[in-house]
Amino acid sequence: MPIGSTVELTHASDALVRARQRAVLLPDLLVEARRIVSTVIAGWHGRRRRGIGENFWQFRPFVDGEQVSRIDWRRSARDDHVYLRDREWEAAHTVWVWADPSSSMGFRSTASEVSKESRALVLVLALAELLSRSGERIGYPGVIEPIAARNAAERLAATLMNDRPQHRFPPDDRLRRFSEIVMVSDCLDPLDEILAYVDKVAKRGIRGHLVMVADPAEETFPYAGRTEFRDPETGGRLTAGRAETLKSEYTELYRARRDILSDHCRRLGWSFIFHRTDRLASEALGALHTRLSGVPQAAGPRS
Repeated sequence: MPIGSTVELTHASDALVRARQRAVLLPDLLVEARRIVSTVIAGWHGRRRRGIGENFWQFRPFVDGEQVSRIDWRRSARDDHVYLRDREWEAAHTVWVWADPSSSMGFRSTASEVSKESRALVLVLALAELLSRSGERIGYPGVIEPIAARNAAERLAATLMNDRPQHRFPPDDRLRRFSEIVMVSDCLDPLDEILAYVDKVAKRGIRGHLVMVADPAEETFPYAGRTEFRDPETGGRLTAGRAETLKSEYTELYRARRDILSDHCRRLGWSFIFHRTDRLASEALGALHTRLSGVPQAAGPRS
């Protein structure tokens, strides 16, 4: 019985339903694992700061030299201190999302219920759903220009149903300085090409988040005996008489690829997340929330 196979592309509307189910789980996940539920309520990126805006943010003690007109006399009357009423800084941010359309993303082993392509699409639509709640501008390179709308996820899903991109990497002609991009991919393209693309985008002042999504069989290599491997990109085939003899070298090379990508991203100020399709999508979504909120990436186990 084969351990894995290539499956058909996921329908965007079905992925949107699952994406919303994962998005609903996010607040509870953050209370338990990240303790940053306040950033979800306050705004997706946790970028709240004092500045121009209409929404109340906080009271803080008055400091000599500040504008007297901003004193909140009602709050100050409650005790012996004088308080200022701060408003929240408001500015829509542009975040690009991208799910790798490569043929290799269609792989699914018997150890997972979903393909890499399906998980990637769910994650980018879940992000679009969450980002749109805080008024952020969401775009998909080569598919849809950045929009700030509550129904951004629906619009993105509808567009993807009729316009699936075929580029190996996100088209970068519309990416602008100070924007962010979230790339979800199995990262199985030639390593030098991936690093070159990341370098090119980072040099333009764009902050990125790379999510390496993997089927569990790709990390653990559970193959034994006579096994035929097929490259879905080129159609090339490799037959191993005793596949188990390849496991040690394969797993070493696979982990080295992951480590190189992680270290390279960290040096550029990008974030890197490793996610297996046999894990909950909400785990990767929570990790992405942390990175998008600007929380530094710690060394050690990855999601």
